[in-house]
Amino acid sequence: MPQSTSPIAEPQIAAVRGFNRLYTRIIGTLREGLLNSEYSLSEARVLYELATRQESTAREIARDLELDAGYLSRILRKFEGAGLLSRKASADDGRQSILKLTRQGKTAFSELDQRSNDEAQHLLKRLSVKQRTELLQGMRSIENAMDAKPSCAPYILRQHRPGDMGWVVHRHGVIYTQELGWTPDFEAVVARIVADFIDNFDPKRERCWIAERDGEIAGSVFLVQHPEKEDTAKLRLLLVESSARGLGLGKALVDECTHFARAAGYKKITLWTHDVLTAARHIYTQAGYKLVEQEPRHSFGIDVISETWDLTL
Repeated sequence: MPQSTSPIAEPQIAAVRGFNRLYTRIIGTLREGLLNSEYSLSEARVLYELATRQESTAREIARDLELDAGYLSRILRKFEGAGLLSRKASADDGRQSILKLTRQGKTAFSELDQRSNDEAQHLLKRLSVKQRTELLQGMRSIENAMDAKPSCAPYILRQHRPGDMGWVVHRHGVIYTQELGWTPDFEAVVARIVADFIDNFDPKRERCWIAERDGEIAGSVFLVQHPEKEDTAKLRLLLVESSARGLGLGKALVDECTHFARAAGYKKITLWTHDVLTAARHIYTQAGYKLVEQEPRHSFGIDVISETWDLTL
């Protein structure tokens, strides 16, 4: 960032300090636990970095957050003691450990992430539309002025929230029409799947994951109970936006389904797809799915081969 050579007036310094006091009071950083949680601001930032990176080391997190290595080490030991964090030796550098959140750690992050969203929503609800626009424009101006760098994390995965289902239906309709030429009856099928998920949602046995990248939804997937087989789950509606492809997002979404299905006690996951969806088929193959059935048919305005793939857990 270029530095100004002009002197800084006292009122300008006072204005910055006044803004800092207001901001820290609003977001509650002076409270013992951020967002009424058990985590400090620093701990929450470390938790965020662990949740939004595929792999990371303590050295990388300390560097990117500009944290003292000893302080970070204490935070990581706390997380490990609470069952939130696991370590494995790095294949590239035996002195370093690869850090990953456990399932318990991912749950802790998801809860904290939801509280953060709720807090932001509460703040914005107090403002008029005009005030919201001015606030967001001011935030962007601050980011640009301070040369804020985007997070190095390519995406985050979270559970669904109100409004997400509309996005799923809309983007399936748009993307499959633009990229494959499918007719609107496919969007109707997606809408029925989504409606059935909401109407019969069992959080112990079913899940929707929404992927976000730079604050925008970038993908989704569903895992639901098979209607006729209690020990079988169905993977449905895997979607990745074109702008987020190549980041491993599709694989991450499918892996989440596998981990959840095992924890929920399923013995098998099955899915239905089409031969033209080559990228998705590649992901399923990598995840261990086996093609068990094919059937030529005319669907959504084109001739395709529908396929059933199974994964034994």
